[in-house]
Amino acid sequence: MGIYPAGAMSRWSPETRERARSILARYPEKRSAVMPLLYLAAAEEGYLTDEGMAEVAEWVGLTPAQVQSVASFYTMYKREPTGRYLVSCCTSISCMLLGADEVLAAVEDEAGVPAGETDEDGVITVEHVECIGACGGAPAVQVNYELIEGVTPDTARELVRWLRSAAPDSVRADEMQELFGTRRSFDWAIAEHAGAVGPYPAFEPYGTTDGHP
Repeated sequence: MGIYPAGAMSRWSPETRERARSILARYPEKRSAVMPLLYLAAAEEGYLTDEGMAEVAEWVGLTPAQVQSVASFYTMYKREPTGRYLVSCCTSISCMLLGADEVLAAVEDEAGVPAGETDEDGVITVEHVECIGACGGAPAVQVNYELIEGVTPDTARELVRWLRSAAPDSVRADEMQELFGTRRSFDWAIAEHAGAVGPYPAFEPYGTTDGHP
């Protein structure tokens, strides 16, 4: 097991294989790297395929079934294709009380698809999610897991239109907050200069941000 660190049979690109080796080197037990390697697999193919999970299994010395059990537990590992931009609207209690249902409805209407679906052009996927930890800035929305606080139905529509017209190569929380947010839960203080390049969280060592060489 674990034949792929040598690189001979891997389906991944050389860059992704190098990142995988770097990540594995941080863990005393290879199996502890399964979650970051799942993000690498998603970034390689756009979402988690059966082949991608089997590849991760080879890297960490687990069975494909064991890897799938991890991937199926967490909603941020998408096992079906999504649009270029994943728009996640929080509908938990704090956001709901401050108008999240209206924000979600505005996103669905502007995108032309209900929550859980992707538009026909493959640009935007809409989903509603449970608490994303921004109760003080409710209603909160994420695009490719980059946060926007204090979203209104009107700014939600503007956000969807901007994603389609501007088609940014990456999305940054700071920029979207300035364009489409209002109140924040707290002063964010340190600016983030790297943005998410796809529908997965932005981690520089994984190559899922535009800040990675």
